[in-house]
Amino acid sequence: MARRVSGRSHGDLRTADTRAKVRDNYRPSRDEILRYIAENPDRSGKRDIAKAFALRGEDRIWLKDILRDLQDEGLLTKERKRLARVGALAHVAVLDIFGRDADGVLLAHPTEAVGNGEPPVIAIRVSRGGGGPTPGIGDRVLAKTFPTDDATGPAYTGRVMKIFEKRTDAVLGVFRVLQDGTFRIEPVERRQPELVVDKEFQNGAKNGDLVEVEPARASRYGLPRAKVLAVLGSLTSEKAVSMIAIHAHDIPHIFPADVIAEAEAVKPATLADREDWRDLPLVTIDPADAKDHDDAVFATPDTDEKNPGGVVVTVAIADVAAYIRYGTALDREALKRGNSVYFPDLVVPMLPE
Repeated sequence: MARRVSGRSHGDLRTADTRAKVRDNYRPSRDEILRYIAENPDRSGKRDIAKAFALRGEDRIWLKDILRDLQDEGLLTKERKRLARVGALAHVAVLDIFGRDADGVLLAHPTEAVGNGEPPVIAIRVSRGGGGPTPGIGDRVLAKTFPTDDATGPAYTGRVMKIFEKRTDAVLGVFRVLQDGTFRIEPVERRQPELVVDKEFQNGAKNGDLVEVEPARASRYGLPRAKVLAVLGSLTSEKAVSMIAIHAHDIPHIFPADVIAEAEAVKPATLADREDWRDLPLVTIDPADAKDHDDAVFATPDTDEKNPGGVVVTVAIADVAAYIRYGTALDREALKRGNSVYFPDLVVPMLPE
């Protein structure tokens, strides 16, 4: 899909009059070439550019030299015979959908980093006719991307070509010992296939235990294999019931490696530009076994004569934004989870502890 400037003829950035006057000696400026490439990511090959500017013969040789100069200067990059502005998102890219804007439009980030700054935001266009795939938050998609002219909104729009199948990080099942001494996993989710567990990956599981396993790559022949991550005990235990609910409702409970790495690298916030309230006897209204002390209060009589009998209340709230920066792996994971989920025996936290 090429973007054309209104009032210009098909395939050419110049008006018909200008093209007629300079047919033999017109050569676009470097800025015009860069602008065309940015606005037409799907028609940015050398031949496409030459055709758009109606360049022929020696002019095409000149264009080849100019494009090489722009690459040497770090203004352009080349991939699969297409040119692109350095730092620009590829025309076809893998995207992770992380949320919606105020109008309900799906928003995504590229899976792979683009440049050194904040990742660009892509507004996902969904086909109204229902002809294309319909993605949702948390999906990973392959999409065609197009730069926008809106300086206040997302830098790109994207049209989904394919939704990638969600990878299952863990499977819940019952550990079985067969008559021949081999091990099998009967998944709680019946749509999933049985899994084979080799002895070195048994991890202490016994016949009839509810276990959480990590599937391995399927072999060309036979059932796929897996290794036991955790033994949850009897099917009637509280922990077993909680884990069944987690898996049944697709509640994300395993943090990706990049999220854990960012959490471990977090440093304590400083007192710069803050008031020091550490001397206040703040009180948290939480049960004795609470782990998330994210707000506290303190009250003292108001000495203002205009407020007789009044009370001054101080409320201290955890400054999560001091640690979780926009666009980071921690931020995306928190957005995907939305909140912590509490069960009778365990908590699935929104952020790593």
